[in-house]
Amino acid sequence: MTRTLSPYLVTRDAQAAIGFYQSAFGAVELFRLTDPADGRIGHAELRIDDCLFMLADEYPDFGALGPDTIGGSAVTLHLSTTTVDADVARAAEAGALVLRAPADQTFGERSALLLDPFGHRWMLSETIEPLSPDQMQARWDASTSA
Repeated sequence: MTRTLSPYLVTRDAQAAIGFYQSAFGAVELFRLTDPADGRIGHAELRIDDCLFMLADEYPDFGALGPDTIGGSAVTLHLSTTTVDADVARAAEAGALVLRAPADQTFGERSALLLDPFGHRWMLSETIEPLSPDQMQARWDASTSA
C-alpha cells in the first residue's frame, strides 16, 4: 500500500472555497458529499495537477472549524509550480491577499506567500536553482553573518 498525506481544509463557505481554488489554482473538483439536512458540504475532494486535497464546511459539533473561526492557522500549504509569478497573479485576481510577493530566495526557489479568502496560507514556490542541503545551509549562514 502506498501512503499519502493530503491536506483537509475546513472553511465557513466550502462552496465559495471550491470556486476560489478552481479560479486561483486550476483545481478540479472530483466529487462532493452534501449534507441533506442543511446543504453544507460535508466532504469534497479536489486536485491541483496530481495533488489531492479535501475540504468541508465547518461542523462545530465535530470540532471542524476553519481558520477564521479559530483566529488563524499555523499551517501553510506549499504548492510547487513552474510559473510562480503568473500563478500568484492569478490567485490575487481570484481574491487572494499577497502577503509576500514573488522573490528569489537563497535556497534556490522563487517563492511567494498568499492568504486565501478563507484564512488558509499558501506558499507558491518555483525551483530556479537546484541546490544541495549543504549549499542551502551555507547560503543561509552567509546571509545571517553579514
